[in-house]
Amino acid sequence: MGGRRQAVTLAYGIQLPVQSQSTLYAESWEAAAGPEELVELARAADRAGFAYVAVCDHVAIPRRLADAMSTVWYDPVATLGYLAGVTERVRLLSHVAVVGLRHPLITAKQYATLDHLSGGRLILGVGAGHVREEFEALGADFERRGAVLDECVDALRAALGPEEFPEHHGKFHDFEGLGQRPRPAQPLVPLWVGGSSPAAVRRAALKGDGWLPQGDPRDRLPAQIARITRLRAEAGLDGPFVVGAITEPLYVGRPAWDVGRRTLSGPPAALAESLSAYGAMGVHQIQVRFRSRSPAEAVDQIAAFGTEVAPLLHDLHDLHDLSEQPSG
Repeated sequence: MGGRRQAVTLAYGIQLPVQSQSTLYAESWEAAAGPEELVELARAADRAGFAYVAVCDHVAIPRRLADAMSTVWYDPVATLGYLAGVTERVRLLSHVAVVGLRHPLITAKQYATLDHLSGGRLILGVGAGHVREEFEALGADFERRGAVLDECVDALRAALGPEEFPEHHGKFHDFEGLGQRPRPAQPLVPLWVGGSSPAAVRRAALKGDGWLPQGDPRDRLPAQIARITRLRAEAGLDGPFVVGAITEPLYVGRPAWDVGRRTLSGPPAALAESLSAYGAMGVHQIQVRFRSRSPAEAVDQIAAFGTEVAPLLHDLHDLHDLSEQPSG
């Protein structure tokens, strides 16, 4: 792996274990874990310089999906509020809030309060959702959820802005003359849009402050990023925009157990070199997840990434002619 790479800076965040336990990614120890472990993990991420901790959003899981998705999905507002009180600087991301399930004034009240109480640490990630039964049980429109989300983004921009009496007039929601306090601590709450469908990518490019892809592999990301860049240019949008990526599962060091063939593992320098490819594509922040056999190992992995891998992501021009590559 010879040659030099241009220096790049990548922020890094984590969707926390325990709070969602889909069989796609949950470790076996998470089933018996709870608030104590969640606090340990969030504090470890805070100490290790992670940009954010993230929490998912599902209200209720139908029986047909329970075996694959599990029914363990902590409420994002309650959980992020709880974690705000036990951390100091790490930002609080909903990845993603299915805002079409709720009236935007309810969503705004919850997340404005969270931002106010946390001293301005909220990043509001939003998405369209995919579980029909959730929408039907709550009286929400599943078939038009994309159009509803488009309008909800506009309504939330107004409701989370500086005005005490926000105003929005749309097809699905209409409000004015209704005051909400406390206001967010931030003058502008970052709003990141999740999803990888063509509609979601377009929504992120034109309506969001950032994009949260849903599992796009590395080889698909450049085309998605190019489309976002083109759409924003065509619309005359040139403000800050954060492109995200979800990495492969990681293990810092040489594992003494089977971490799975998709997992990137190895020495810190090799992992940093591999992850630097995301920066070269135009990604600004990576969301990582670590393989682990216990809460203690998960905490150790978070700490090792922060102290041994992350510094190299900020100084990749010093990495060249690496003799060891990550496995996986």
